[in-house]
Amino acid sequence: MKRSRTYALAGIAAASSLLISACSDNNAAGGGGDSAASGSDSATKIDCGTGDLNASGSSAQAKAIDTWQSTFASSCADIAVNYDPSGSGAGIKDFIAGKTDMAGSDSSLKDDEQAQADARCASGKAINIPMVISPVAVAYNVSGVDKLTLNAEVLAKIFSGQITKWDDEAIKALNKDAKLPSTSITTVHRSKDSGTTENFTKFLKAASNGAWTFEPAKSWAAPGGQGAPDSAGIVSAVKSTDGAISYVDGPDAAANSLKTAALDSGKGGVEISDKSVGKAVAAAERTGEGNNIKLKINYGLQEEGAYPAVLVTYEITCEKGLDAAKAKTVKSFLTYTSTDGQKALHQLGYSPLPEQLQTDVKKAVEAIG
Repeated sequence: MKRSRTYALAGIAAASSLLISACSDNNAAGGGGDSAASGSDSATKIDCGTGDLNASGSSAQAKAIDTWQSTFASSCADIAVNYDPSGSGAGIKDFIAGKTDMAGSDSSLKDDEQAQADARCASGKAINIPMVISPVAVAYNVSGVDKLTLNAEVLAKIFSGQITKWDDEAIKALNKDAKLPSTSITTVHRSKDSGTTENFTKFLKAASNGAWTFEPAKSWAAPGGQGAPDSAGIVSAVKSTDGAISYVDGPDAAANSLKTAALDSGKGGVEISDKSVGKAVAAAERTGEGNNIKLKINYGLQEEGAYPAVLVTYEITCEKGLDAAKAKTVKSFLTYTSTDGQKALHQLGYSPLPEQLQTDVKKAVEAIG
């Protein structure tokens, strides 16, 4: 299996600075108990395995994995991390079939998948471990508008074609100090199945007061708008079209310097930050048992200062059931990603795990063997 190198240049360029210090926003969002994870220069001690770690799945975490491949090597040089960002569904299928040691997924295992994954682990159970948090950014390109606040109801009406001009009264009401032009709105959505689409439409369904009438799904259901097959296509369409609006993973918005809207859930506009994203994830309901950490995000959350449009990527592996060498290799990597590796996430456009969740994650990783 080939190493994922989609974002290798960005990951290598960032690696040296990321290991020196963490951003202050990371500390505000809440690193875990390790001094390294909360911004210290000291590194977490890892009992390193050897050999290949083969994994596949979510492309949403590809930037994180690429950076971790580079930085993890300084801690465990005898492990080669091979990750194929083939998509969450493919990653889960590969893991269940025994082709990989770990899967990355934008959602936790469904009941039928959990049963199959448990069977693959033989002497134990498969566990879902939240590891990478990405805000779903609402990206826009409107000449003369550098700051924009929107809410789920207005977004639902924009993406369903009910609001078609940027100077619509509903948008004006949320942006009283902005000079909004009469430019036509061009909505851009993913034309292929996407975990980002699923999470964005979950947010619209939960928070729009009934304005979004379509069921959340990986495939885009609303009529009209312009389709783009992937994140690169979304970025290109937004950048090249005055009046465009779309949704994209936080890292893609950050890497391409896209303007992003603040979200108003009833208590004022909230911009993307480690703190605001961390609040939303910290408020999630835990539905898994023991070290199987499944999160139910409250997309309709109205907590002050929280940014509720988020995507959580899980690493799925066997708590028990991998052979001893593979278990040690997987545990080595996940020990790193759940501690020192969290420091890298802010500068890539992700957010680190909130403090209590990180504590739970480290406990789950420790149980692998």
